[in-house]
Amino acid sequence: MAKDINNNSSEEQSGNEHIHDVVHVNGLYENWFLEYASYVILERAVPHINDGLKPVQRRILHAMRVMDDGRFNKIANVIGSTMQYHPHGDASIGDAIVNMGQKDLLIEPQGNWGDIRTGDSAAAPRYIEGRLSKFALDVVFNEDTTEWQASYDGRKKEPVTLPVKFPLLLAQGVEGIAVGLSTKVLPHNFVELIEASIAVLKNKKFEIFPDFATGGFIDVSNYNEGQKGSRVRVRARIEDMDKKTLVIKDIPFGTTTTSLIESIVKANDTGKIKIKKVIDNTAKDVEIQVQLLPGTDPGITIDALYAFTECESSISPNACVIVDDKPHFLSVHEILRICTRQTVDLLKQELQIRRSELLERILFSSLEKIFIENRIYRKIEECETWEDVLLTIDKGLQPFKKQFYRTITTEDIVRLTEIKIKRISKFDSFKADELMRGYSNELKEVEHNLENIIDYSIAYYTGILKKYGKGRERKTEIKTFDVINATVVAANNQKLYINRAEGFIGFGLKKDEYICDCSDIDDVIVFRRDGICVVKKIGEKVFVGKDILYAGIFRKGDDRMVYNLISLDGASGNSMVKRFNVMGVTREKEYPLVKANKASKVLYFSANPNGEAETVSVTLTPTSKAKIKVFDFDFSTIEIKGRDTQGNILTKHPVKKVTFKAAGESTLAGTEIYYDETIGRINTDKKGLLIGSFASEDKILATYKDGTYEVTGFELTNRYDADQLLSIEKHNPEAIVSALYLDAPSKTYYIKRFKLETTTLGKRFAFIPDGKGNQVLFISTDDKPKIKIDFAKGKYVTNPTMIVSIDEFSEIKGWKSIGNKLGTNKINSISRLEAKKTAEKPKKDDGYVAGSTIELNFN
Repeated sequence: MAKDINNNSSEEQSGNEHIHDVVHVNGLYENWFLEYASYVILERAVPHINDGLKPVQRRILHAMRVMDDGRFNKIANVIGSTMQYHPHGDASIGDAIVNMGQKDLLIEPQGNWGDIRTGDSAAAPRYIEGRLSKFALDVVFNEDTTEWQASYDGRKKEPVTLPVKFPLLLAQGVEGIAVGLSTKVLPHNFVELIEASIAVLKNKKFEIFPDFATGGFIDVSNYNEGQKGSRVRVRARIEDMDKKTLVIKDIPFGTTTTSLIESIVKANDTGKIKIKKVIDNTAKDVEIQVQLLPGTDPGITIDALYAFTECESSISPNACVIVDDKPHFLSVHEILRICTRQTVDLLKQELQIRRSELLERILFSSLEKIFIENRIYRKIEECETWEDVLLTIDKGLQPFKKQFYRTITTEDIVRLTEIKIKRISKFDSFKADELMRGYSNELKEVEHNLENIIDYSIAYYTGILKKYGKGRERKTEIKTFDVINATVVAANNQKLYINRAEGFIGFGLKKDEYICDCSDIDDVIVFRRDGICVVKKIGEKVFVGKDILYAGIFRKGDDRMVYNLISLDGASGNSMVKRFNVMGVTREKEYPLVKANKASKVLYFSANPNGEAETVSVTLTPTSKAKIKVFDFDFSTIEIKGRDTQGNILTKHPVKKVTFKAAGESTLAGTEIYYDETIGRINTDKKGLLIGSFASEDKILATYKDGTYEVTGFELTNRYDADQLLSIEKHNPEAIVSALYLDAPSKTYYIKRFKLETTTLGKRFAFIPDGKGNQVLFISTDDKPKIKIDFAKGKYVTNPTMIVSIDEFSEIKGWKSIGNKLGTNKINSISRLEAKKTAEKPKKDDGYVAGSTIELNFN
């Protein structure tokens, strides 16, 4: 029977007084979630600042230390031992062990531990073995300085954190996802971390950057000390074996050869790149061959590989660590400083512990000597009780107590009673004094180290570097990457068609008018007769509006593309003329090029990729009041302005038609080309050295230290070997090249002058004899170059400096000639004395001079 809860009896109410207050379910969930989040952050996903380890890693290392006997252990056994401390199953422990073993720092692996380069997994735990590395035993463990806690079931004790005397977190790197936050610390170079820690102790500035076992390149321009929001770009190392084959030698961090090859195949299948075949020859070293189709440009393909495949990727670090039982976001520099300070503290603790040990040993050795030499042990023979024995010994020590650093305790006296008769009978006072002297000397050294703890810490780091630094040099090369425009390097995998009447464009309109080849990621710019300009993403069939005048590929920021327009202003009846660029637009937005009016329309339109200005013939209507009904107009007479400009009045009379009459030349100045030596690329963004102003027919001449040259166009996709480049300049077909080079096998220097006879674009030609070690030391296209040569000191060097007018020293010969012999005395440096020939001055002296060279040193 139902009860009225409002009419409970007094007996019922008194019986329920012990019931707890009601807790709402939402409160429970809130508390449970916070507890769970805290548990995941502190106990699973985020490393601790003290040792740089997650709990599972710390427990693995502790278990291996307990098991350590110098021999390899089956990883299955290590997993079993770790489960005494880690309550999360064998799979997570096994994965963590393999991950640590592959980093080759703390665990010495044996067997098939997988390959981070290929993505191959490790063998089963019962088949592989491992043990702690010597480095781990040296820097990770010390029971005396370890803080202990009970394990999860209370049966064992485990370290709260390990006393690591090294920035382990930054050396290994770490990645983890918790509740509401994540952490990603990239691995850094072992040697550089130690050098940076030493710099911290010396109060010097330092820089540390990521270094990956997979090698490759890294751009750290936006690394920002690894703080939240920073970013690095990583690239594979790609070399051109020949014109038909590219070779990938290193892969980016976070990828594998398998995933990288799959991304290349996918990019080829979608038409982003055009290749013939991909061959994986990876064995001891990574080697992936990319075979190209005939006629494919290797340089553009390399850019396309970086743009569309895993050959380049972006990584966002996020250094989150546990500090004082709370997650904190720190920079890698701050993490290094904290780790360095902690190392100093641990070393100080170890010294203090050792000092206490030495003091105790000196004290007991002294007590032992006094006890034996003063025959105190004889006096206890007559004692009848234990208390009398202790009292007798204490009385015998009384005259000597002032020399000890602390009070003599009962425990000290008890230890004296435990000395065996055999030891007393063989006691050697001289050996005892030598032993105490050794303890005293060591104590002095410890005291000195404590007083100079920073110097001691620096010596410690130096010792670690000397002992373990060999073979741990940087693998990832730091470079500055160029920003690759995907639309520029994408392969033309589609054809653009247009249906002018119905207003459609796309690569699916195969029955309509063909415009050009394009990529499926291109944008298309369209101009209509109603004076509207619009940019749209290319597709199979895209509606852009009827009465299309022009459609073409849109290149954002292209200031060389100039549009010439004559339009009718419907409101005033005037015909307007203008020249303009379209630099940047919002996709899908329609931009009016004429004043809004139903009668407004375009009378004439042309697109000119290099700013050409043609001449047109304008015919007025027969009813026009103008005396001259037909006249010519030259577009070069007006300036190029923005898209929104109104333009100039061409005529106020009604126009019947406008027709093309004659082509014109470009009204634009030459394109200023710069060379950026940090990335080995040319640009128009005024970065690096100004090479010159280029017209469409101009070329670039690049010469290299290995005695080769190449003539190229000035396409921004060109690549130049920055490490080998000796000079880069605007090519003058009539210029005479002067070169001084070393013939290494004979140790002889030669000077030659020649004219370039072979100028096939994009092909390198050798102009010095082939030989190992041969190199060009000076090159110039000046008319009459003069140089100063400084020779190294030697037995046969009578004049250490020589001035050479190269045009007088050597006559002009063929480009394959040996040249005139200069001598065999070793050259230290060469400096140019003549002013350079070119009138174009570089914006800054970056080590290259158009048409000349700078001073070179060869020590």
